[in-house]
Amino acid sequence: MLDHILNSPLNVGIEAPLVLLVLVALEAVLSADNAIALAAIAQGLEDSTLQRRALNFGLAVAYILRITLILTATWVVQFWQFELLGAMYLLWLVFQYFTSDDGKDQEHHGPRFTSLWQAIPIIAFTDLAFSLDSVTTAIAVSKDTALVIAGGTIGVITLRFMAGLFIRWLDEFVHLEDAGYITVALVGLRLLLRAFNLESFAPDWLMISCIAIIFTWGFSQRTPTETQK
Repeated sequence: MLDHILNSPLNVGIEAPLVLLVLVALEAVLSADNAIALAAIAQGLEDSTLQRRALNFGLAVAYILRITLILTATWVVQFWQFELLGAMYLLWLVFQYFTSDDGKDQEHHGPRFTSLWQAIPIIAFTDLAFSLDSVTTAIAVSKDTALVIAGGTIGVITLRFMAGLFIRWLDEFVHLEDAGYITVALVGLRLLLRAFNLESFAPDWLMISCIAIIFTWGFSQRTPTETQK
């Protein structure tokens, strides 16, 4: 469908804006699970001000790493080891979360940090691992590096606002943090399949459908207020 529109004689002057719109839409869809993962990681800091700073600085570093990935994408995709490392890192985060021995009174089961500088690299590298998936998709849509960088830039800005929303929502919904880490596991498994050229077992439509179902469950139950307890 997109190819027919772009190849139309009527598309003079609209190809670049149209492709950019598609790239931004893809970033928004593919960033939902990324945003909730980063929000859950930022919650490892007790202070809300530090959480915001961790997201700001972490995504600034992540942006530099993402641009580097875009510029080297044609080289990176030749090495399945990058996707394998990304998959192992995401699955390690999930393992750490679900095997946490925090007591029942603990609301946050993910990694905990004693300083801002411990959280920043975790946020940056988590975004980079997710970017292995989203950047590959973006490169498939357009070979214009400038457009892909523009889409990625808007995507990172959108991701920051989405992560800020999710930080608040994590306190409001009982299952949302679990749902976030389950989607991280899905992305990790997808990268693992792609590393071994088995990506046909996890097409985009299936991933998006699964994430939508998991998010629906994540938002299905609000945390009881003090008056309801």
